[in-house]
Amino acid sequence: MRKSELIAIAAAGVIAGCSFYGYEQNRVAETRLEEEERRKQVQIDAGSQSQFEGESVGKAPDFASITDVKQKKKAFFDYLRPGIALENQRITKERQRLEAIERSYENQTLTDSDKSYATRLGKLYNVEVTVDGVNEQWFNKMLHRVDVIPEGLVLVQGANESAWGTSRFATQANNYFGQWCYSAGCGLVPLQRSDGMTHEVAKFSSVQQSIHGYFMNVNRNRAYEDLREIRYQRHLNGDSLTDTDAATALSNGLLRYSERGEAYVNDLQSMIRHNRQYWDQPLANQ
Repeated sequence: MRKSELIAIAAAGVIAGCSFYGYEQNRVAETRLEEEERRKQVQIDAGSQSQFEGESVGKAPDFASITDVKQKKKAFFDYLRPGIALENQRITKERQRLEAIERSYENQTLTDSDKSYATRLGKLYNVEVTVDGVNEQWFNKMLHRVDVIPEGLVLVQGANESAWGTSRFATQANNYFGQWCYSAGCGLVPLQRSDGMTHEVAKFSSVQQSIHGYFMNVNRNRAYEDLREIRYQRHLNGDSLTDTDAATALSNGLLRYSERGEAYVNDLQSMIRHNRQYWDQPLANQ
């Protein structure tokens, strides 16, 4: 076991929960009922195909009881991977439908069903369709937002923000990514919250809801426009959006995820390099 691995795990425990994740002050964490309604609004095309085959994660293991570092890492990554795949599966199907609607728009063959779906998907991603309908600018904004996030990046952020699933926010609030909320009682009050600050660390009904919240915030929040632009350019260039190189590249767009800025991104990239063997293999259920 490398000394750097021990340092990385210890550091994660110190900084867990210090994220700027709720960067937009008016962004309140999604409640379960709100999310259920959003899921109803966006009907996934059952005929779409996706390279991702995931499933909702269940109750988390007691990661604190696992003393062997390698076993803890494997247990943590194996636990989150199906839930991450589920989100990427959903997004892939949304994007496939979006691209099909764009082709219909270009061919002037938009149907009422296309228009209705575009309206619902636009609301979900905070790019609403105007009264004049969809246009090239709308599609450009949506194609920046409706796209997958590399598994490796999600995994190391989860490990970093939750202290490998052992932080108070992870165990008491199902919060693995440091999401903030801003209404009294919406979550847990950080023990070291600065005077004058009112944020809480959002509480989720399940870990899967925390994973979903992470994906939606990264894909919608203006603080992460740089990440989305990096991803968009990789898409245009035909580069992978799912491998470890993609995880490293997209991490450069997360300078505003944490107060620590560049140091935070450097930590993520170090964790990606040291842990890639845990996700450079198929999921057990594939």
